[in-house]
Amino acid sequence: MKNIKTALLCLILCVSHSFIFAKDKLAETEKLAATAQVWGFLKYYHPSVAKGKYNWDEELFKVLPKVKEAESKTQLSQIYINWIDRLGKVKECKNCGNEPELEYFSKNFDLSWMENNKLFTPDLTEKLKFIEDNRHQGKKHYVSQAKRVRNIIITNEIDYKDFDWQDENLRLLSLFRYWNIVEYFFPYKYQTDTDWEEVLNTMIPKFLYPESETDFHLAMLELIINLDDSHANFFSDITESFWGYYLVPAGFKLIDNKAVLTRFYDDSLARIDDLRVGDVITKIDDKDVWEVFKEKEKYINGSNVSRKKYIGSHVIFMGSSGSINIEYTRDGKTHSKSIKRYLRKDFNFNKKERKPFKVLEGNIGYINMGVIKNKDVEEAMEALNDTKAIIFDLRNYPKGTLYSLILHISSKKNNFYKVTYPDLDYPGKFIWRDGNQCGINGDLKYLGKIILLVNESSQSHSEFTIMCLQTGDNVTTLGSQTSGADGNVSRFDMVGGFKTAISGIGIFYPDGTETQRKGVKIDIEVKPTIQGIKDGRDEVLEKAIEFLSEL
Repeated sequence: MKNIKTALLCLILCVSHSFIFAKDKLAETEKLAATAQVWGFLKYYHPSVAKGKYNWDEELFKVLPKVKEAESKTQLSQIYINWIDRLGKVKECKNCGNEPELEYFSKNFDLSWMENNKLFTPDLTEKLKFIEDNRHQGKKHYVSQAKRVRNIIITNEIDYKDFDWQDENLRLLSLFRYWNIVEYFFPYKYQTDTDWEEVLNTMIPKFLYPESETDFHLAMLELIINLDDSHANFFSDITESFWGYYLVPAGFKLIDNKAVLTRFYDDSLARIDDLRVGDVITKIDDKDVWEVFKEKEKYINGSNVSRKKYIGSHVIFMGSSGSINIEYTRDGKTHSKSIKRYLRKDFNFNKKERKPFKVLEGNIGYINMGVIKNKDVEEAMEALNDTKAIIFDLRNYPKGTLYSLILHISSKKNNFYKVTYPDLDYPGKFIWRDGNQCGINGDLKYLGKIILLVNESSQSHSEFTIMCLQTGDNVTTLGSQTSGADGNVSRFDMVGGFKTAISGIGIFYPDGTETQRKGVKIDIEVKPTIQGIKDGRDEVLEKAIEFLSEL
């Protein structure tokens, strides 16, 4: 009996020990996520690494097999400690903490992962904290800044242009490198719908175990789309093939979860299938339009849903075959038919002459900001000087005329934006600075009202232009949410030489209001309707004219 009791006790202890061991054993994803964070931190903070004394990609490849074998927090932490010790002694930084007083933007900085008690021992956390406090100062090997604007420039990275997608190390490097660029240098990281650390955990399995080259490229695309930044995108031959090269010869707008035909790319091709402006597409290949959009949304870039719908209205009709089945309504009746799709080279794009300015009915001036150039500004403002109002249409991409035009519609210099830019000596932190002023102190040249028309196609320089023009004396902004991607673009290559970009600096109104993701401030919200499109009306422009007539 005694022997039986002893055996049972041993069995209980063994099972208990196995349970505790299994409970404490680290998951593959969390070990790799921790490695990405430590590797990226050392890359930009450790004095020797930040100076470029090590081939930091190779150092990652060397440590990965050890990380995979680690089964406990103690083992994993010791791997990182040994790694850090091999890099050489970190000297005390005399300037760190003694910088001139800087006004930091507080929302973006977060190194709390260092204190992850599940993965890091106190000794490791202490070492990481010491490196933070005695971080590298001065010129960096892997990152620099553009002059004046100070958005980041990625430097001295190996592209691996001929890399084999089946190389696991390079796939992980692709993820780790991009993730850390965003972690430390993307000014709007705090705004992403999904916490950036959670994105890392979600994407690791997709980079680790893609079933095909297409899966790997879609993982890169999905990673970038998680930035929720209209400036951020990813293209490759494989992602282009995924969308398909065939297009419907018409443009659409997503309204009320339906696709409304708004224009033709090629009139003659559109006539072949009797496509008409105002046709409301409800189904694509037997799927509801909105269902198709939602299925593809994780691969559609955009800072907000308005911009995603703008891009999505195009891609949901793309495919790899020369035709597509649609269900649509016209004149209150529902129809179904197959329509042809074409390659872009087949289109004879409709080209309409667009004048930079004109006078509308009711003595209202109109300026097309996508057409007018600086050389046209004086002529335009002189011709429109006696109008009762001018409508500036910014539902396009302007040509750098903001500083010329504001001189006519403002009687004083005004602050119109503030900036945050990365502090390379404290990676992850961003510094506030005041932006330029626009306008001039003096008599108001144009005495009429000003209306700015905006929508989801107003992006980046268009939004910046709007912010400047909004400081005019008699300005009203009318339309719908803009793209929400403001700030100079930082372009760089991913592993494999694939091109991508991010918004490189933060742009805010002088009162600190964000434009990123939100778009510019709007005084009167107006959106097109299905009926308005059917009738061939520009309801936003009409509302502007109606507003002016009531003044």
